[in-house]
Amino acid sequence: MMSEQRLTAAEPSRDETVALLSLVRNAAKNVTWADIAGEVRLAGSAIEVLEGRRGAQSALVPNPAVDEALVQADSDLAEWERDGLDLVTVLSPRYPLRLAAVFDCPPFLFVRGTVLPDDRGMSVVGSRHCSSEGESMARDAARLLADRGLTIIAGLAEGIDTTAHREALAIGARTVAVIGTGIKKYFPAANRRLQDEIAESGLVVSQFYPDQPPTKQTFPMRNGTMSGYGLATIVVEAGEMSGSRIQARKAADHGRPVILSSRVATSTTWGASLARNPWVYVAGSRSDLADAVDQIVADSSDELLAELGLVSA
Repeated sequence: MMSEQRLTAAEPSRDETVALLSLVRNAAKNVTWADIAGEVRLAGSAIEVLEGRRGAQSALVPNPAVDEALVQADSDLAEWERDGLDLVTVLSPRYPLRLAAVFDCPPFLFVRGTVLPDDRGMSVVGSRHCSSEGESMARDAARLLADRGLTIIAGLAEGIDTTAHREALAIGARTVAVIGTGIKKYFPAANRRLQDEIAESGLVVSQFYPDQPPTKQTFPMRNGTMSGYGLATIVVEAGEMSGSRIQARKAADHGRPVILSSRVATSTTWGASLARNPWVYVAGSRSDLADAVDQIVADSSDELLAELGLVSA
């Protein structure tokens, strides 16, 4: 349950959103988008941070770089508004609470579907070229999560992700797709209909500009957001160089548990290394998976979110 503060908080003004977007547009090379998100959340105002960026200059003295970024941000936002895109910033009470609690949360999200700020779910991830055993475990994981009222989170990739999403839709469970492209893109193209179906009954999330194409950088960033969004990550099937290992390691940075299939824990060096940690569960059977999910749910008291005033203690 969200705190009274979050329930009554208003959406940020358009000026605040423009200020945030301009900060992103005008970020120094050594400043990440996550740095900006953290600074803005701490200050509670993008406008306040932007004014601080002007340095010793008076706010009455034009700063060409800042002013140009503001103009571009205002133009971008106007275009997105005309396109009917839904933008959720870190200053919005709709921003996902658990994602807001991690150190590298994105400054904004483009969304299609129903946003639940206090969404409780787990990621189900794995190989794009999966085996029949991997598909079976992905379906089991989706059903286990759904039976416990949890959201099935995945990245809309071929293989394990697609299987988890489809199983969620088939049984009427909520599923969230965190994509590695802009919200106006479909990747892979074969999942176009699936992406639209998820948007209709669940949620599609992108942390990139709307027309961003897929790149080698966007997918690891997407994995970090998936980790931050959920209570935990379930790695069903993955190879030595799988992107799933990035999410598993990112989960460690976020302080979130990981469930590895026994196959991943024994067939990959990174899986074997992770499996030695106390926050990692190894599941060799459906029963093991159920026990791990139940333990994680029981342990997820949301103390960190309560400390931040985001949920009730």
